[in-house]
Amino acid sequence: MVSARLILILAAVMVVASCLAIASWVVQPAPDVSPAAGEASGAATTDAARRRHREQFFGGDAERDIRGGQEMKPRW
Repeated sequence: MVSARLILILAAVMVVASCLAIASWVVQPAPDVSPAAGEASGAATTDAARRRHREQFFGGDAERDIRGGQEMKPRW
């Protein structure tokens, strides 16, 4: 027969191993993004590229003023 103490120790080891595996999966180091040799400022270029990509993806009418917003009314 397997003792209760051994079962508890194996369960604790499995829980700790699972937590470590999940933590290593969730907390991953950021990839090393170094600018290309010809770029003067890599951070500014990537920020501009990201901004351009967001604007193209979400689209929208640049001519329309949406700062005032619209009142949200319930559906019922």
